[in-house]
Amino acid sequence: MQKIENIEKLVEDTQNDLAKEFQKYDKIRDYNQEKVLDAFIKNKIGEEHFSYVSGYGHDDIGRAAIDNLFADIFRAESAIVRNHFVSGTHALACVLFGILRPNDELISVAGAPYDTMEEVIGKRGNQKASLKGFGVKYKEIPLLKNLDVNFEQLEQNISQTTTMVLIQRSRGYSTRKSLDIQTIDSIIRIVKSKNPNCICFVDNCYGEFVEEKEPLEVGADIIAGSLIKNPGGSIVECGGYIAGRADLVELAATRLTAPGIGAKGGSMLNQSRLILQGIFMAPSVVIDAVKGAILAAKLLSDLGFKTTPDAYSKRTDIIQAIEFGKPEPLIAFCKALQAASPIESYLTPIPDEVPGYDDKLIMAGGSFIEGSTIELSADGPLREPYVAYMQGGINYSHVKIALKRVINALINDKPKTHLEIEN
Repeated sequence: MQKIENIEKLVEDTQNDLAKEFQKYDKIRDYNQEKVLDAFIKNKIGEEHFSYVSGYGHDDIGRAAIDNLFADIFRAESAIVRNHFVSGTHALACVLFGILRPNDELISVAGAPYDTMEEVIGKRGNQKASLKGFGVKYKEIPLLKNLDVNFEQLEQNISQTTTMVLIQRSRGYSTRKSLDIQTIDSIIRIVKSKNPNCICFVDNCYGEFVEEKEPLEVGADIIAGSLIKNPGGSIVECGGYIAGRADLVELAATRLTAPGIGAKGGSMLNQSRLILQGIFMAPSVVIDAVKGAILAAKLLSDLGFKTTPDAYSKRTDIIQAIEFGKPEPLIAFCKALQAASPIESYLTPIPDEVPGYDDKLIMAGGSFIEGSTIELSADGPLREPYVAYMQGGINYSHVKIALKRVINALINDKPKTHLEIEN
């Protein structure tokens, strides 16, 4: 590939070409920002909600206000928002273990779920600790051509014995399409037509505030996600949320704490102000990340790499996939992104084993909060087709700067071989 003499001009010209696309997402940002603001006003959030209590966390008015705020924002009957959730996977697991019982049937409607969910379900790992170990029946509906939801198979597989469907909004470490709200709406309509009592559970990670509607607004019964992704606005230090039908949220809450405690206990450990400020910042931070992903899609596609979604496709999450076809450019991409990070830019990412994943991963992203994927980061498993999953960006400007340096590393500097990197 021929070297690029003026990367600055290339990026500026590409940005100008995308002006109309950016305007679309600015409107979504403004809509969601007003929705969040109105929820703050309705719940009369004040400085008193920043304080916290210790020990059991009894009578914590900040915690109660945060739960009510999230419920209003996501159009839910109830919500539980806690720093006690270790990750998005933990929040999802609380929903699954809280609601499902032996001999219940769980169906993943969009192929295999995200890698970390495989051990929760029992596809691998400690079977005794998994849903399968508790006697929950599980099956997956394969995708059409590994890309799209198979609606025909979905209709055939939902029955009166189906207790819950798992709808993963984002693609995870796969090449399938992320599920936009319109597609989620279609899935739920089919499920409810076949079994009105079937619980529709949406893994909402990476998707919050990318569209104007959220899954509960198109009939989902319960959703869950991480606070170090979109709704934390890049400043929340840890945690997750669950929102939806009040009875289902309560069952999930008892899995996080204990029966009899549910959502009524747990000290917030001085995180309430950060959670409130984070959710207020989130619509703006999320759309900056989306615009950065669109810029990456256009730049890298024009340079000959396969990018999904492309720059002009409708977005429903903050993830941008770049397919490299071999390990060397994937590793070079992550190294360059790490070098353009505000934190630990001096470190060199190398492929390694990570708990919850079957393949070695290469991960980049010097973030202020460890593992925060609303901050600019990228990772990918060392397996074919060698895809980098880029996500996040506290602000668009940083993503733009980082992309200039990534392009320079990929095009103007020959990436080292996999063997050279490991040595």
